[in-house]
Amino acid sequence: MPRIAYYTLAVCLLTVAAAVVSFSRGSWLGIFWVLMAGVSSNMTWYYYKRGKAAAGQGTSVTG
Repeated sequence: MPRIAYYTLAVCLLTVAAAVVSFSRGSWLGIFWVLMAGVSSNMTWYYYKRGKAAAGQGTSVTG
């Protein structure tokens, strides 16, 4: 798995934690964090699939 996929996974987990904290405190700002978690989740899948495809072709993925 490319390094950037790990970074986006970490961002996804942090935004989910931020959403839980926001909603537990009664803040509607948690909606923003849920949306950011969705974006970072999609980025994680994209970079994971891209890295997997590149590994199958024998090329390296930088970034």
